[in-house]
Amino acid sequence: MQHDKLCLDHNNQLTGCVENRRWIMKGVVYATLNIQGSCNNRCDTLPDDAEWAARNNANILWMQQTFEMARTYRAAAIMFISQADPGWDQSDGTRAPLRDPKTLAQTDANPDGFQAFLVALRDEVVAFGKPVAYVHGDSHYFRIDRPFLDAKGRRLENFVRVETFGDNQANGNNDVHWLKVFVDDRSREVFAFQPQIVPANRTAVLAPPKRGDD
Repeated sequence: MQHDKLCLDHNNQLTGCVENRRWIMKGVVYATLNIQGSCNNRCDTLPDDAEWAARNNANILWMQQTFEMARTYRAAAIMFISQADPGWDQSDGTRAPLRDPKTLAQTDANPDGFQAFLVALRDEVVAFGKPVAYVHGDSHYFRIDRPFLDAKGRRLENFVRVETFGDNQANGNNDVHWLKVFVDDRSREVFAFQPQIVPANRTAVLAPPKRGDD
């Protein structure tokens, strides 16, 4: 856990960042990051730039230390887990911030709560070279892709973004399902993903009957 008193509590007192955790298992380093939706608390109902600034700096440090740990233990890969969809490019303004994929600057009207973190993350991903998975929720749209580009616009092939399922009230879909992750530190990509559809949550196409029930 990130015990260093770098985050602000509800009384604006410095405290440890208890949401930031880290562990290693079978050759892979895992870390959680307290990165939140709604511009990372910069455009919420009661935005708090002081809280954001402290937590953002703590998250960047925690992320960088995670890469350092992975190098020390010669880990095969890293998986980060957070809540927010920070936006990676100009392709999806309905679900995430629009962002110049080269500079990582936000291009829509909202305050940018993610650029500094993304720039630091990109530097570490390039230097690490091995697989990095970034798992988040927030925009409730299941996808697995490689949206991260370097400053010249070249795709970072060792980085995969995984956005988990979520209830999508905007389109009426009950997209509450789950994702199975396979981890093999001997394989080239290390991570493999298999979506698991919950039969009771299917909406457009009902689940087929079990064998013997039809």
